[in-house]
Amino acid sequence: MNMTDIHNVYFIGIGGIGMSALARYFQFIGKQVGGYDKTRTSLTEELAASGMAIHYTDDLTLVPECFKTKENTLVVYTPAIPKHHSELNYFIANEFQVQKRAQVLGLITKGTYCFAVAGTHGKTTTSSILAHLLNEVNAPFSAFLGGISEDFNSNYVCKGQEYTVVEADEYDRSFLHLHPNMACVTSMDADHLDIYGDADNLKQTFAEFAGIVAKNGGLLKPQNVGLKGISYGIEDGSDYEIHNLEIRNGAYQFNIKTPKEIIRSISFSKPGRHNLNNALAALAMAAEAGFNANDLAKGLATFKGVQRRFSYQIKSRDFYFIDDYAHHPTEIEAVHQAVREMHPNLLVTVVFQPHLFSRTQDFMEGFAASLSKFDRVLLLDIYPAREEPIPGVDSGVLLEKITQENKRIIDKADLVQELQNLDQGVLLTLGAGDIGLEVVKIKKALQHAY
Repeated sequence: MNMTDIHNVYFIGIGGIGMSALARYFQFIGKQVGGYDKTRTSLTEELAASGMAIHYTDDLTLVPECFKTKENTLVVYTPAIPKHHSELNYFIANEFQVQKRAQVLGLITKGTYCFAVAGTHGKTTTSSILAHLLNEVNAPFSAFLGGISEDFNSNYVCKGQEYTVVEADEYDRSFLHLHPNMACVTSMDADHLDIYGDADNLKQTFAEFAGIVAKNGGLLKPQNVGLKGISYGIEDGSDYEIHNLEIRNGAYQFNIKTPKEIIRSISFSKPGRHNLNNALAALAMAAEAGFNANDLAKGLATFKGVQRRFSYQIKSRDFYFIDDYAHHPTEIEAVHQAVREMHPNLLVTVVFQPHLFSRTQDFMEGFAASLSKFDRVLLLDIYPAREEPIPGVDSGVLLEKITQENKRIIDKADLVQELQNLDQGVLLTLGAGDIGLEVVKIKKALQHAY
């Protein structure tokens, strides 16, 4: 495919966080961009406001005519789109250039020095920190992020084209379309078993990903990830190691040992050991690519964060409201550790929206164990996304397995009223579904907590 012959790019599922970053890229380089999504969100509204033609009904008559010229139109879709989608089937049947998101991302980044961040957890935060650090050292880079960076207020960043930062998504084996020069695998916990069947197949695919990293590049990974590469960790003897870790005034203070030197008195303000590891991975990737480790370390202190990644919505003396994308038991455990470390004496209420029937079925026991550690649990119904219900899998079954007695199921429509008198302790909203849309409403109802 020759990009110079492409004038129009049509996205099916344009509102997805990864898809919208690609849409912004194509608009930035002067292409006509439009698309479909089933849900109107603040993100799709932003895209529409920038001039993209977007509609929300699967209806070919709503597709602008400029996108029906197959000679100069590229169609990009996400694997989450159902196979019976009429617009997608039209473009396939009429032999348009139709590509998955990952294939297009691979083509865009092939001619660059590509930093690829893989792993079942931590991709978005790690890649966002890496983008921030590259910006701090004035590197000419572009970044395609899986969340809205608070440093750039976007999921697409363009400061040049010599380097690219991408999330290497394991879903549907998408990351095998990339051409990484420097890669990281943050974790290989079982996930997406609807695709892989079991954890061994997932790990094998990560091994395949490791095998496509450029020979003159490198692979970063924690000690417990069973791949060959440069290790990173916290006080565990890794090649890149955080040590002398302290908490001062709500932020981490520490040193970093690299294979070449010790960097002292580093500050990082995002809570949680998982975020410390993400920060270390980002620094190590850039350092291994040749950037000055001391300059990179200074940039960690100014990293603001990513929307819906341990994002403080309210901070007061006795009350904190935190929103996070956590949708896997390991991620919930990480959030729990961070909350207890930063706010050790406060009661913690968690509102959790399970994401996907299959994931809830696969990790039912793990979800129950991780949620039981909080002081109060409010469960929403399962967010189905692309799936049909599975008999015997619902939030009621999960609720029964949670050992914390202070628990109940709540309707999303009643959530704000339930929480509006909460003025002490910590409130967490967790999940990858549409619970994020409730955050603004909850925050508004809890303004008295400031």
